[in-house]
Amino acid sequence: MTVRIGICSTAHLHADSYAASLTELSNAEFVGVTDVGDYVDDTLAKADEYGVDYLEPDELFTKVDGVIVCSTNADHATWVTRAADAGVDVLCEKPLAPTVAEAQEMVNLCRESDINLGVAMPLRFCQPVRNAKTALENGVLGELQFLSGTNRGQMPGGWFVDSNASGGGAVMDHSVHIIDIVRWITGENVQEIYAEIDTRFHDISVEDVNLLSMKLTDGTEFVLDGSWSKPDEWDFWGDATLRFVGTEGIVSIDCFDQKIKQTRDTGDPGIQSVYWGSNPDEGLIVDFVTAVAENRPPLKTGADAVNDVAVVEAAYQSAEQTKSVAIETEETTSLTN
Repeated sequence: MTVRIGICSTAHLHADSYAASLTELSNAEFVGVTDVGDYVDDTLAKADEYGVDYLEPDELFTKVDGVIVCSTNADHATWVTRAADAGVDVLCEKPLAPTVAEAQEMVNLCRESDINLGVAMPLRFCQPVRNAKTALENGVLGELQFLSGTNRGQMPGGWFVDSNASGGGAVMDHSVHIIDIVRWITGENVQEIYAEIDTRFHDISVEDVNLLSMKLTDGTEFVLDGSWSKPDEWDFWGDATLRFVGTEGIVSIDCFDQKIKQTRDTGDPGIQSVYWGSNPDEGLIVDFVTAVAENRPPLKTGADAVNDVAVVEAAYQSAEQTKSVAIETEETTSLTN
């Protein structure tokens, strides 16, 4: 079966990688791209770059089996609503929505429309993450005692630093990745959070620094630095690391450690890191295309993503109130499938 896929908006940086992955799949047809509003011209240019058609939204939805939403965070709900109305499965960029209320509405709508809603969390397809999950499931660490993680990257600019389009800064954009894989690996939700956030590195209106201290539902402490703190001239764009401390051992992972150092003495001198490992985005897109073909939910469901949004929302509340905040969600989901 050939699965027909379209991309709704290319405002998000990940659209390029998803488009490349779609092009490489033998069981997928990359039908085209669409957009509305301020990003139409950019998406028209991307259509030429990708070598696909630019279609008006209504036309695209009549020609596809599934869509990938790569819009601003504020526009996620609009595109997911269009997909639900058309009866088309959807993979939405993270976070699902800026607020829990909006995320839950999207989940309910897709459920009522009998379509599958997935959320783009590519680190679930990173091999070091999967190795760590297997190690914990096999009891290698004994009883989990503590976790620490980082997802420090470069400030992306553009609409990511416009709170009206993004809903927030580095907490909204970066921290959700590590929060998701911790929840997926451990099978626990975040129960409580204390957040310190600030704008320290850039002249922007949203936070670029965040340090989150959390407690999981089994009592395990979890600390995370998800800041936009990498300099522009750094040898690699960022990192995604986790350290699991148990009674019987320690597991440390770096999702993008599969790289070599490259130096030059001509042209642009200096050191660059060249990544040679597998591409988690490819795994994400393969899973979505397969899910559409098999009429099943993607690995990361919209219902599960409500929990990530709840952590982000609570982080902002904690920072504003300068105290720990308890986290409650309406959705209860299987985290370890």
